Amino acid sequence: MQLIDKLSILADAAKYDASCASSGAPKRSSEGKSGLGSSNGMGICHSYTPDGRCVSLLKVLLTNFCLYDCQYCVNRRSSDVPRARFSPEEVVHLTLDFYRRNCVSGLFLSSGIIRSADYTMEQLVRVAQLLREVHEFRGYIHLKTIPDADPALIEQAGRYADRLSVNVELPTDQGLRTLAPEKQLGSIKQAMQTIYTGEQTVLNEPRAPRFAPAGQSTQMIVGADDTDDSTILHSAQALYGNFRLRRVYYSAFSPIPNSPKSVPLAAPPLMREHRLYQADFLLRGYGFSANELFKGPGHLALDIDPKLAWALENRSVFPLDLNRAEPALISRIPGIGLRTTQRLVALRRERRIRFEDLARMRCVLSKAKPFFITSDYHPQQAESSSASLYQQLRDRPQPQQMGLWG
Repeated sequence: MQLIDKLSILADAAKYDASCASSGAPKRSSEGKSGLGSSNGMGICHSYTPDGRCVSLLKVLLTNFCLYDCQYCVNRRSSDVPRARFSPEEVVHLTLDFYRRNCVSGLFLSSGIIRSADYTMEQLVRVAQLLREVHEFRGYIHLKTIPDADPALIEQAGRYADRLSVNVELPTDQGLRTLAPEKQLGSIKQAMQTIYTGEQTVLNEPRAPRFAPAGQSTQMIVGADDTDDSTILHSAQALYGNFRLRRVYYSAFSPIPNSPKSVPLAAPPLMREHRLYQADFLLRGYGFSANELFKGPGHLALDIDPKLAWALENRSVFPLDLNRAEPALISRIPGIGLRTTQRLVALRRERRIRFEDLARMRCVLSKAKPFFITSDYHPQQAESSSASLYQQLRDRPQPQQMGLWG
């Protein structure tokens, strides 16, 4: 098989892994092809370095052959998709070639499981080792970590890669037993623990060799089983707390050719994935807990963002006086973000905040007005019922609008 044919197959097969992408990504589909190098198709993905730069990565699988038969995966053992396999040297050649052409700044490399977890991990590490030690490649490298691989191999991977990721895929043991019986949540978390230990060693021992400076991430598939959003977010919160993950990525299940009957025949609404990203951002950046976003089991509303939903459920907290309120509470006002909160706190050290200040800072006043007080403004809607505000403020269907806080 020609190298370009392998690249076509293995770049397309990698598009289902969202753990190096950003939220609001275009829908992934098995139908049709998009050109190599397309930023919203196969071949190239965007990621962020530890200093915040957005970089383009060559995104491929080492191989889409796999010993496992995960029912949600297009590359499962029983799938009849075209198969291909790169040698480590071929991946190195492609990465350097794309880099020299200024198409990419690095590599995202994953793989199906071949022969064994250790053998597959050895092959992934070999690619990174060749790039770093033989070709002195200083670009960004993200390696997928194989659960059940020898911890020594994971530690070696961390010395070469900027970021490591272990995909949990489904957040419950029951989900894995049903759809991915060869995988175990315990072994996945053990791999995460190995990465976390490597990170902590670097922090505690200044002379220790570098280890995955961009941390680790994971992916959860949304809609492949009946797991609700509450369970997904509680699981993500535990992963952030236990392993200090940098990101949990959410990937809406995409129906695959000749799907088994154990998985849905239709994809979940892409807005569900988007709401999970918004809720995840509340966990990471705004100090929310999963318990605050859910009263019990259930899903996030699709027609209202989770920050606004929380504000409507907690009307007793509002309206907040922006000249007196704690910054952590100000940031919970719908339509006011973290940066605007910082600017408001800085401004009130100089003078009292006025309504025009929020307009000048480009707050989303249509959402924020019922929830704040300034020296010259008190909302007339403060006495309105949450149900009334819900109808006024909920999102109307706008398929093209996928910004994080729109």
